[in-house]
Amino acid sequence: MSPDLSLIVTTYQKPDHLIKVLESIACQQGVDGRFEVIVSDDGSTDETRTVVETFAKRVDFRVGFTTHSHDGFQLARSRNEGAAQSSADYLLFLDGDCVIPPDHLLQHLNRRREQTVMGVYCVRLDEATSERITLDVIQSGDYQRWAPVKQLRQLRILDWKSRFYNWIRHPSKPKLFGGNIAIWRSDFERVNGFDEKFVGWGCEDDDLRLRLRQCGIGIQSLLRWTRTYHLWHPPYETTPDQWREGANVGYIKRKRRLTRCINGLAKREMNSLNLAVVGQPIDRDSAAVILHGPWKESPWEESSGPPEIEVLFFPGRGKFSGRAECNVAVILDSDGELPACATDADLIFTAKELSQVPANRQMVLDNFQEQLARVA
Repeated sequence: MSPDLSLIVTTYQKPDHLIKVLESIACQQGVDGRFEVIVSDDGSTDETRTVVETFAKRVDFRVGFTTHSHDGFQLARSRNEGAAQSSADYLLFLDGDCVIPPDHLLQHLNRRREQTVMGVYCVRLDEATSERITLDVIQSGDYQRWAPVKQLRQLRILDWKSRFYNWIRHPSKPKLFGGNIAIWRSDFERVNGFDEKFVGWGCEDDDLRLRLRQCGIGIQSLLRWTRTYHLWHPPYETTPDQWREGANVGYIKRKRRLTRCINGLAKREMNSLNLAVVGQPIDRDSAAVILHGPWKESPWEESSGPPEIEVLFFPGRGKFSGRAECNVAVILDSDGELPACATDADLIFTAKELSQVPANRQMVLDNFQEQLARVA
C-alpha cells in the first residue's frame, strides 16, 4: 500500500546538514505509517550515501536514495529523479539544509487541496545559531524559539501577500519557493515536473510556478501553520550577487513556455508535441514539405485537444486561434514587409530577413525541424 506522502529531500555535499534534516524527519508526529522519504543526491562524493543508509536502518518508514554523476548544480534534475523514485500521490519537496518542525508533515497532509500547490518559506538561521542546533536540540524542538523576531514578521507579511494575491486573482503570483513545495503527483506530471534546462542556481521554481498557473493550478501559502529552518552554509558557486545576474534569468524571461516542458520528468521527443496548422496556405505543397517530419503523417490532421504549437503560413488564409502556447509564422513569400498574420507570432521563419522583426524572433526557413526543435 502506497503512503499518503512522499518527502523528497535534495542534497549535495552537505552530510552534516542532511543528518540534522533527517533527524527532524524522524521526529515527525501524528503521521506514523503515512509517509516515505527519498533522498535525491546531485552526485555527492562524500559520505552522503552512508548517512542515508545508516538512517534507513533505524527508522520504520521507507527511505530511498537516488544519485547521478555531478555535472553542475542540477537541482531540477535531482527533484525529478526523486519524484520518479517515489510512490505516493502527494509529493513534498524539501531542501537538504532545511530542518522541519514536528508537525510539518501533518500540517501538509491536513491542508491538501485539489488542484492546489502548497508552499512554505524558511527562517534563515545565521552561522552561530546553526552550529548550536544539535540532534538533541532537534529532538527537543528548542530551535523553533531561536527564530529572529524580524524574520518571523517577514514571514507573516509574505503569507499575507500570498493571500492578497489569491484574493485579487493575480495572474502569476504568489511566488513558489523550491525549498518546500507540496504538490499532487497528477499536477506535477501534468506539467512534466521541473525543467532540467535550469542548471545552476535559481529560477527553476519560478518556471514551475508559471507553468502550473498556465494550466489553472492554484498556489497557496502554509506559512500560517508551519515553516522550515534553513541551516547556514556558504553560498553556492553559481549564486549571483543580484538575481538579475543569474545564469538562468535569460531563460526564465522567455516570452512563451510550454506547459509540459521538453526536458522534464519525462524526456519528450518532438513527435510528442501537439502541433496544428491553422488556416490554409496557398502553396500547400511547399508547406507540406516544410512540415514533413516527426509529428504526424499528414500535417493537416485535426489536433486532439488544445495545440501546444500553431503554425500559420503566408501567403495563405487564416489566423492564430489564441489557444496555443507558441505561435509560429512561416513566410514562404514576402516583399520584405511583415504580413499582418505574423504580428501575433512568437517565432517567424522566413528565407528573407525582415527588418521590422527582432532578431530573436526570426529563424531561418531552411532546417525548420531542427530550428523549431532547438527552440522548444
